[in-house]
Amino acid sequence: MAKRDYYEVLGVAKNATEEEIKRAYKKKAIQYHPDRNPGDKEAEEKFKEAAEAYDVLHDAKKRAQYDQFGFEGLSGAAGGGFSSQGMNMDDIFSMFGDIFGGRGGFGGFGGFGGGGQARPQQFRGSDLRVKLTLTLKEIASGITKKIKVKKYVTCPDCHGSGAEGHETPVTCPECHGAGYVIKTRQSFLGMMQTQTVCPTCHGEGKVIKNKCRHCHGEGVVQGEEIVEISIPAGVSEDMVVNVPGKGNAGRHNGVPGDIQVIIAEAKNDTFVRDGNNIMYNLLLSFPQAALGDTVTVPTIDGQVRIKIEPGTQPGKILRLRGKGLPAVRGYGYGNGDLVVKISVYIPETLSSDEKEAISRLKDGEHFKPSESIRRRIFEKFKTFFD
Repeated sequence: MAKRDYYEVLGVAKNATEEEIKRAYKKKAIQYHPDRNPGDKEAEEKFKEAAEAYDVLHDAKKRAQYDQFGFEGLSGAAGGGFSSQGMNMDDIFSMFGDIFGGRGGFGGFGGFGGGGQARPQQFRGSDLRVKLTLTLKEIASGITKKIKVKKYVTCPDCHGSGAEGHETPVTCPECHGAGYVIKTRQSFLGMMQTQTVCPTCHGEGKVIKNKCRHCHGEGVVQGEEIVEISIPAGVSEDMVVNVPGKGNAGRHNGVPGDIQVIIAEAKNDTFVRDGNNIMYNLLLSFPQAALGDTVTVPTIDGQVRIKIEPGTQPGKILRLRGKGLPAVRGYGYGNGDLVVKISVYIPETLSSDEKEAISRLKDGEHFKPSESIRRRIFEKFKTFFD
């Protein structure tokens, strides 16, 4: 199924509130719930599609990245969007079950997949957040960095099982490995069954008789790891780059969390960033501006020479196409520009000879602005207030 716009999937406007998005998702999930559409693969795909859309739109950061960069802002490293690919119904419902009041929600529907049998719970490690400061040059080209991260890692003694020595966890005697127990109750609609987490194994389906002395049965211990982080070109301040599976290890060989890398831009004394454009202030001397010159201007990856026309005025803008920053993962229209703003330096102190030379020029015909020039400058001045 081709990806559709997430707002279109849920049938909400782009300015929809969090509550409107939540209601829309619940409506779609009920509509395409497998128990209402047994054996309907198309309904199952739409159920997953709605879950993916909700995961992005109900999260403020993911939604902002999606609004700005589309699907590319969430793919791979840049964004960390949820994907329903490879997940079954229990995975999705366990993530968003709070909307429906827990497993077996939807007002009395049982489990997923026709049989209604729940799977044992698998713990997921928590996510980590780190801040990474990049130079403008690193942002322009993209970069791969290695950082040392302190986190929970799989226990080396029990290899994550939580059991002491060579013992292995045994099947829970209460739920017989299901992780959930089924309770039957009488209601005005008749007999209804609900699934609840097994109180003995807490949803894992297995119990540990003798806990590992190193990790105390948790299966994880404090440790550290060198993590390689790939940063795409064109990222910006406060953008979040997601590194899947490199966060804290999950208890009892569960699913590891992610690392969310928050981008910071190092201070730059040469350029000012404006989106994908970079701004540079070129300071000319009065003779250069009046007579013209060829000058060297810095760019992110080197220097270029540009020609200054005679009579160049302060405030003039020169634009070097494609010399700015790239769009993240190509989501946009090529590189930004290097925007050069002209400033003219007026000396603050003069020697007596310099004063005498300028005094001879001040009454010259070409040193007095004509009326047409005054009007032209005034028209530019008015644009500052538009």
